[in-house]
Amino acid sequence: MKLLLVEDESRLVDSLSHLLKRNGYVVDAALDGQTGIDMACTGVYDIIILDRMLPYQDGLAVLREFRSLGHDTPVLFLTAKDSPDDRAEGLNAGADDYLIKPFFSVELLARLQALARRRGKELTENVLAAGDLVLNPMRCQVSKAGEIIQLTLKESQLLELLIRNYDRVVTKEQIIQKVWGYYSEAEFTTVNLYIHYLRKKLNISNLKTIWGVGYSLYAKDKGAGAAH
Repeated sequence: MKLLLVEDESRLVDSLSHLLKRNGYVVDAALDGQTGIDMACTGVYDIIILDRMLPYQDGLAVLREFRSLGHDTPVLFLTAKDSPDDRAEGLNAGADDYLIKPFFSVELLARLQALARRRGKELTENVLAAGDLVLNPMRCQVSKAGEIIQLTLKESQLLELLIRNYDRVVTKEQIIQKVWGYYSEAEFTTVNLYIHYLRKKLNISNLKTIWGVGYSLYAKDKGAGAAH
């Protein structure tokens, strides 16, 4: 699951990023409101953690603009503004939850999992299936015809993205942003290499290359004439 952390306190960004990554999240960070809204609107994030007091554009303005553009990604306000009016203002602006600083890490993680459950993406021992592939993203394992295949973290994240978009095309840009991160220096050749790894490890023929665009994992009965 991919999170966007919009927070201007660099020490908190570092500590939160470490905590979240240790608990299985992929994390990108923005240090001001304008960068935050630009990144949030890419649509690649599953949950957004948003501070209220931000440079250039405060958290309330970011959230109101984000919601006005039609985005429904869950947003958790993480802020020191703790009056009842502050909470009401944040929730009325479109926040899904509101957590006051300072906070306990266990509570933040529990609230994120609650938001994930609302989106049908609970971070537990859930599995994803497409054709004869069954992926356990938390274990980075794929079951195929009774065989358990171990993947690296990046391979698992890439396969998860393809499965969640089964029978649809995922562009190379989307793959880089979702798997490697918004500020990643990963290139299209990196994506090509990891697609090669998946094809080789899983021995699959229904992972199609859409030349100049990206890739699609499709149902095998639709595979006539597929390019690889």
